[in-house]
Amino acid sequence: MKFVLFYHSLVSDWNHGNAHFLRGIVAELQARGHIVDVYEPHDAWSATQLVAEHGQAAIDEWQTQHPHLRSHRYDRSTLDLERALDDADVAIVHEWNEPSLVGAVAAHAPRGCRVFFHDTHHRSVSAPREMERYDLRGYDGVLAFGEAIRQRYLQRDWCAHAWTWHEAADVRTFRPMPFHAERADLVWIGNWGDDERAAELHEFLIDPVLALHLQAVVHGVRYPADALAKLSAAGIDYRGWLANHLVPETFARFQVTVHVPRRPYVGLLPGIPTIRVFEALACCIPLVCAPWDDAEGLFTPGCDYLVARDGAQMKRHLQTLLRDAEQARELAAHGLATILARHTCGHRVDQLLSILSTLDATPSQRGSSQPSRSLIHA
Repeated sequence: MKFVLFYHSLVSDWNHGNAHFLRGIVAELQARGHIVDVYEPHDAWSATQLVAEHGQAAIDEWQTQHPHLRSHRYDRSTLDLERALDDADVAIVHEWNEPSLVGAVAAHAPRGCRVFFHDTHHRSVSAPREMERYDLRGYDGVLAFGEAIRQRYLQRDWCAHAWTWHEAADVRTFRPMPFHAERADLVWIGNWGDDERAAELHEFLIDPVLALHLQAVVHGVRYPADALAKLSAAGIDYRGWLANHLVPETFARFQVTVHVPRRPYVGLLPGIPTIRVFEALACCIPLVCAPWDDAEGLFTPGCDYLVARDGAQMKRHLQTLLRDAEQARELAAHGLATILARHTCGHRVDQLLSILSTLDATPSQRGSSQPSRSLIHA
């Protein structure tokens, strides 16, 4: 089959974690013999920021690491959608696209082409008026990266059909690496997040590191000056953006990592761990999470990772894992086994192909405005 994907960026993951998942999906589809064309704006914000901070060399290095991945970088005013979608069997449009493009893809998709809208953000609950700008009547349905988001689309009648399509680990990239002989204590890889988790980062990362006198490193982007000052005061070494192909090797240099979810996912969208949990577990590093509700049963808390209800418990969990090497190994191994059994990009491609098979077995209802009562979801 031919898949045509319209995303914000394939080449850059600067403050754009969805690129990790997209790369894994593209690679998996290619490995199965499918044709995959990815389109991204030539001035995509993430790629522009990456080049501004690290130069064109960062893009060139990504291409060297992923020679099989390519994207068509287009100008919206000259994009020929009929040519782009020629012979397409499936088109997927990411939610970080202009409403005009979203509508135009459905209008130009050839007869028989299945068209999906892919939502990997919290705007459906945090900024619903923005999402109401998207006209999805020409779409077969929405691929939502959490059940709460899927339900949101149906409750607001934004689409006719919706499926829960969680992110997952690209195990071609995220995999266990040999431990370094002298590992430091803790690493956290994550962006600042527009103050969406500022208080949580203090409670679950900065304060525990300071109290336990840990050797700690933080990677990520968009940290304001006051946040950098607080990291420094806690003795945390801030090292900026980290290319995702370097993440497994980086995890191998440390004994433990943490997950600090953004507030909208904790309070408004339970059940969505975001990509960092999948990737950490795939790299077989012990993980301690700040509170989030695994409402969909993706993992087994306490076996795949530990959960800290507050900062005091985070300190205790970190102390335990840093002192008890056997418990740390067992936790990491269980998490890795769960990823390999249920949460790789291969599993998500299996699900996508299953959705397509189900749709192909029924008459096309593209353009219907009424929600489906028989929905497939993971």
